Amino acid sequence: MPVEFIGYIGNHNASETIARSGPVIDRDHIAAAAAIHENGGFDRVLLAFHSTSPESILVAQHVTERTRNLKLMIAHRPGFTAPTLAARQLATLDHLSDGRISVHIITGGNDRELAQDGDHLTKDERYERTSEYLDIVRQEWTSAKPFDYEGKYYRVTSAFSEVKPQGPDGIPVYFGGSSEAAIAVAGKHADIYALWGETLAQVGESIRRVREAAAPNGRSPRFSLSLRPILADTEEEAWAKAGRILERAKALRASSERLIKGNSPAHQPANEGSRRLLAAAAQGARLDKRLWTEIAALTGASGNSTSLVGTPDQVAEAMLDYYDLGITTFLIRGFDPLEDAFHYGRDLIPRVRALVAERDNGVRHAEAAE
Repeated sequence: MPVEFIGYIGNHNASETIARSGPVIDRDHIAAAAAIHENGGFDRVLLAFHSTSPESILVAQHVTERTRNLKLMIAHRPGFTAPTLAARQLATLDHLSDGRISVHIITGGNDRELAQDGDHLTKDERYERTSEYLDIVRQEWTSAKPFDYEGKYYRVTSAFSEVKPQGPDGIPVYFGGSSEAAIAVAGKHADIYALWGETLAQVGESIRRVREAAAPNGRSPRFSLSLRPILADTEEEAWAKAGRILERAKALRASSERLIKGNSPAHQPANEGSRRLLAAAAQGARLDKRLWTEIAALTGASGNSTSLVGTPDQVAEAMLDYYDLGITTFLIRGFDPLEDAFHYGRDLIPRVRALVAERDNGVRHAEAAE
């Protein structure tokens, strides 16, 4: 199966190692990032969401106007926009972009962040609400006539949308969350289930859990893995580069310029995904072939924070191990957002695609010989 590559466009140039400077919405940075990803062969880019950040759907519209083929993955948090309106917003942008839209549903596991937007439900309640939200969104996208819906959190009467997603397959729904409540909702609604960069054993376990949750719903989701690849011409140089990244991240966290939001390493994070990354980090700094966990340990595993380290060939081979487990989408972003995206497009993505094609051809030949 062909692999999909998703990059990342931030609202400004910043990372765990780069202090933000300039405006909150840096249009020059967004334009440069969009061009690098489109020219580099990425399939999509993620537009992230946070309770204090610029609004992801509006930034996505800006990106679609400056690209021709690049698809988008818009992070969206249920509960703050009426599901009927969100469905029409996304379907409208799907038309305006010629079918280049997908949505990444992030229910949110940090109570303090959710409170910034006035949400005081428990995590399990939020996932329960998310399921109702997606029930309504999908009916808005597909129903040929007005429909009623009555749930615990939403009730609509004669709901209907004149604008439907442009393509026959609709708008792909990516879904994140590792708690039991999240897995249950993923099994019902996810087209693509998104994981952070866990160990091979953890990823295999998560894929099994989601497939088991999806089976009673007649669904067969695909799987995405998020990583921060660190590349160099030799393995020794790549690990030295990782060491420099760690030292810069430590220095930035110690300075007054620390602007990347993260969990406190002194406290257990509220969300299960971060706890799983920290459990991996507790096993060691280097796991499996070349999974590096020290940034996750430093930041309290706040988001996508583990890396594959090595030459482009070595990292591509490590990614193939995840492909063999069932991963068909890789979300990759670097600690130097623009430069790393360029190198991924030039050095890494073609190698992974070639290895996957070679693997798939070998499987087909083996099947034909039986």
